[in-house]
Amino acid sequence: MALKSTIFKADLQIADMDRQYYDGHTLTIARHPSETDERMMVRILAFVLNASEALTFGKGISADDEPDVWLKDLTGAIDLWIEVGQPDEKRILKACGRSNQVIIYSYSSMSNIWWSQIANKVDRAKNLSVFNLPAATSQALAKLAQRNMQLQCTIQDAQVWINGDGESLLIDLQTLKVPADAAK
Repeated sequence: MALKSTIFKADLQIADMDRQYYDGHTLTIARHPSETDERMMVRILAFVLNASEALTFGKGISADDEPDVWLKDLTGAIDLWIEVGQPDEKRILKACGRSNQVIIYSYSSMSNIWWSQIANKVDRAKNLSVFNLPAATSQALAKLAQRNMQLQCTIQDAQVWINGDGESLLIDLQTLKVPADAAK
């Protein structure tokens, strides 16, 4: 008998002062049986950092041809492809060929090893951004996971504050790669 996904609901209030984006989102998240709370919460963080009305969760971990989070235009073309974790270079380059912009949010104590092994192989991808979430931070983020969550998210000067369940967490992402034109 196959295990079913666990359904989580998140009520997000987002104040992104860097992008001038202020809105609320009610999300229903299906957590695959093999997915951890940590990974699911990093997916929610990825949503928060790129929030828009058209941003949606893909099938992610249960599908090879969809990202964790994505944004499509009205024609169905992929504008933004977001991966969570440490995808291999084949998946990264395939995503870069299919989307206008690709963002990876890596996490775990193994992220630096993963990046050192893959950085040269994906250097030619001009539409790729890679950010690392320190392991201690992603583990603290996982502690906010509840079946019904209310999270207040504030982004200013590339710092993220997430408040939920009486806890407040500061998230500072480490930039590993950004497109050359974005670095200016």
